[in-house]
Amino acid sequence: MDNHDDFAFEPVRGLPERPPKSETILWQGSPSTLALARDAYGLVWVMGYFAVIIVWRAAVGSIDGGLAGAFAFGLPYAILAAMAAAVILALAWVAARTTVYTITTARVAMRIGAALTVTLNIPFRQIATASLDRRRNGTGTIALETLGDTKFSYLMLWPHLRPWHARKPQPALRCIPDAARVATILAEAAEARVSEPVVTRSAAPAAALAAAE
Repeated sequence: MDNHDDFAFEPVRGLPERPPKSETILWQGSPSTLALARDAYGLVWVMGYFAVIIVWRAAVGSIDGGLAGAFAFGLPYAILAAMAAAVILALAWVAARTTVYTITTARVAMRIGAALTVTLNIPFRQIATASLDRRRNGTGTIALETLGDTKFSYLMLWPHLRPWHARKPQPALRCIPDAARVATILAEAAEARVSEPVVTRSAAPAAALAAAE
């Protein structure tokens, strides 16, 4: 069996480099394949389209051929529907397998992309709001609205973004299991980080000392 890991070069799974000692990884996860196929790749809509076509063709075939005619007319489209579902599920599986979302005490990191892999690092201080879209089965999407002029490419992010926000794409932890718990982890970590005082060094004492000399 081949145990080769395509991301063996990562010092830490999902991160391009080891985080500093002051930073702790709180959660890591990936999208649910089925949820991603349904919500991002439109599995339900595609299957609904084929269902209408199959029923229509079967009805046409049953007019002259009865049950046998309905089967003969509907079967080719049922096969096409199965093939389309297989392709969508394969795409969603690849996307889920190559994606790692990470929440640390300082940031959200997203390793995304199958053909061209990139890692986005979004510090908590650059996040304006985080919104949760949760499904009944517990999966959900956490979208991150960033501050200032921070911009992301829609094509680079897709499908790891908030749907229907093409003007200013919002990176998102898409279709993750147990989304409510992850949202709580994110909210608590961001609140703790943002509330920390920022210590800056002033050059005034040094300048005054130089003038005195």
